Amino acid sequence: MAVFFVTTGTVSNALAVSAISPPSRAVFCHDNAHLIDSECGAPEFFTNGGKLVGIAGPAGKMDPQALASRLQQFPPDVARQVQPGALSISQATESGTVYRPSEIRSIADLAHGAGMSVHMDGARFANAVAALDTAPAEITWKAGIDVLSLGATKNGALACEAIVFFDMSKAADFAFRRKKGGQTLSKGRFLGAQMTAYLADDHWLDLARHANRAAERLAARLAEMPTVRLPWATEANVVFATLPRGMDAALRAAGARYHLWDAKCLLPADRPADDEVLVRFICSFGTADADIDTLTDLIRQYSA
Repeated sequence: MAVFFVTTGTVSNALAVSAISPPSRAVFCHDNAHLIDSECGAPEFFTNGGKLVGIAGPAGKMDPQALASRLQQFPPDVARQVQPGALSISQATESGTVYRPSEIRSIADLAHGAGMSVHMDGARFANAVAALDTAPAEITWKAGIDVLSLGATKNGALACEAIVFFDMSKAADFAFRRKKGGQTLSKGRFLGAQMTAYLADDHWLDLARHANRAAERLAARLAEMPTVRLPWATEANVVFATLPRGMDAALRAAGARYHLWDAKCLLPADRPADDEVLVRFICSFGTADADIDTLTDLIRQYSA
């Protein structure tokens, strides 16, 4: 195993993928993945022109059958088509759902069979481990993950991420790659010190469990509201909900802060009507019950 510290999730994902995908090849990921939606072209830049290929799947999870079908469109040794380079999955996903070990293994097996290495975007890895109540190894190297972007920033750290290679050979030149990417810090020991404290005595999981419990509380209260729809069960620290547009406007006017979300992550039958919006609520290690009660009381008042 080899571990390298960096400062952002974007550079963690982009550098990790570049280390396992030859230049200008295809990198497969879910079509709502952070890698393809929210990295401002960093993966393409660091992979020297890698082509990102989105794979469909409900609730943010890649469908193995969709992956297998898509791979057939990239036959070997056909010069007009880029060749498969790497595959990336998010754990927890952008939809707040989590992959079980068997689900990861089925996707990883397909990728390895196509000659690809497998990367895991673990920006919310702690929330997934806490939700599954399993050992980290069970959803990483034991399930076929070759390299993990282990996020700490979204779970309490300050600009601290780690890239973990489970196969040392895949990290052979990564120290140079990290330096070229401007991520070799002169005071890098401060990242190591943070990560040491973050992992000690399962502090990282205590923080994640708090965030997950807060999301469960929020989802349970939202489910009681007749004018609110939850598209899928809440599994980690992210809650998605479909709200009436009028409710959304009233909540924002009252000071509530959350994200409007693109409904392409929903099946067509579940997408918002013209007078509705899809929103994403994020709970953190610092979310208090009182915060949730205040928000849901506002929603209840509007519903009434």
